Amino acid sequence: MSAPAIVLIGPMGAGKSSVGRRVAKALGMPFYDSDAAVVAAHGPIETIFAERGEAAFRALERDAVRAGLQRGGVVALGGGAVLDPDTQADLAGHRVVLLTVSPRVVAGRVGGTRRPLLQGAGEGGETDAVARWQQVFESRRALYERLADAVFDTSSGPLQDVVDRVAEWAGGGSHE
Repeated sequence: MSAPAIVLIGPMGAGKSSVGRRVAKALGMPFYDSDAAVVAAHGPIETIFAERGEAAFRALERDAVRAGLQRGGVVALGGGAVLDPDTQADLAGHRVVLLTVSPRVVAGRVGGTRRPLLQGAGEGGETDAVARWQQVFESRRALYERLADAVFDTSSGPLQDVVDRVAEWAGGGSHE
């Protein structure tokens, strides 16, 4: 394995791809997005969910995550990638950043989305995408927090401020 990657985890809409791309540029490292890798190789995620089911998507996602971690640099994972026990074990060898976002802010980021887990009615019967987002986030929060070495919130201020803080943390090796 190459040098440990800087891995961004967190809920849908937290900005993992946007922050990750900028952090990689700031640190002069390659950037890898597991969702983008799945889409490039297999087509739109919503189509995979609709035609093959969530289990098939998660298997493709696991392969993409493994490839990204082996490659190194800055790696952004899809929100549910951490549900896989093998991925959880693999993250132990890397520096993991949890990006969070408030439900108030995520409403503008996921509204009108085609993200499969936010479509239809949620487990509690709710049809509001933000309510479903909050339900998914709450079900994963403890896992995200357990896996993370540092936590940064993307809810307020310029995105560049978050990028600068993550890059400083990653470059200095300290834990916030």
